[in-house]
Amino acid sequence: MTGMSPLVGPGSQPSEDDGTELQYMEMPKAMRTYSAPSLPEPEEIEDISKALALLQSVADAAQSASTDPSKTQHIDITDLDAQNRAFIDQALGEGEVSVVAGTALQVQESVLAGIWRIQETDSEGHQVRDVIEVGAFPSTVLDTARSSTLGSLRSHHGPLRQGVLNAPALVTELDDKIANFVPGAPAHVINLTLLPQTDEDLSFLEERLGPGLVTILSRGYGNCRITSTSTANVWWVRYFNSRDAIVLNTIEVVAVPDVACAAPEDLKDSADRLRTILEIYQ
Repeated sequence: MTGMSPLVGPGSQPSEDDGTELQYMEMPKAMRTYSAPSLPEPEEIEDISKALALLQSVADAAQSASTDPSKTQHIDITDLDAQNRAFIDQALGEGEVSVVAGTALQVQESVLAGIWRIQETDSEGHQVRDVIEVGAFPSTVLDTARSSTLGSLRSHHGPLRQGVLNAPALVTELDDKIANFVPGAPAHVINLTLLPQTDEDLSFLEERLGPGLVTILSRGYGNCRITSTSTANVWWVRYFNSRDAIVLNTIEVVAVPDVACAAPEDLKDSADRLRTILEIYQ
């Protein structure tokens, strides 16, 4: 009927008393999905037998890890010649998750979930090691994350500074969960987005947890930035929308947050997809 407001959609709800309208923060919209890598035709390339053999080992490792997530395998390709390395680069591509661990390690998940490219550099930035690791999450990164952690939160002495209101209660909760942490247990998640927190509260928590050595960026759905802390098994997990505004801010007590890991079914899919790619070159 003309002259009437719609029942749903824009304009269906009254404005606020002050004349303003509710504004909702934009949520992530882009979701990345698997896209097969663009590879040369078999007749366009010369001998890549070494690359094919290595990639077959990667497929077998992914299959094995899909049934036992605790298994990880390392395949060193540091000394591989340029032609075979280039083919592996094309076959694996770049996936959703990138990692910087300390000053020496850079890690990139391939387009095949659970297959990771780990490159180590020396103090001058020269590459000294190039490894493919197959598993839910690179053990090399976890070793770096744990290398300088404490078993409890950093101590705080003296009175709390002005503005620190709710953080002490969260510190008590974290102390308990850290002390009773069990490897393999589900994550204990503190959702800071849903709690009343001042800037001083967040700064206090950051100081008590301390800075870590690992930063993970996952682009599977929007952007998720994960940072380790200097407290063992405690991570900051922040989700951002397309405007780089935080839409979810959490602290997780867990070996590594699930959002950064490949699930068993992902590893099985990766094994199948990689074998499909290799069939073309048999």
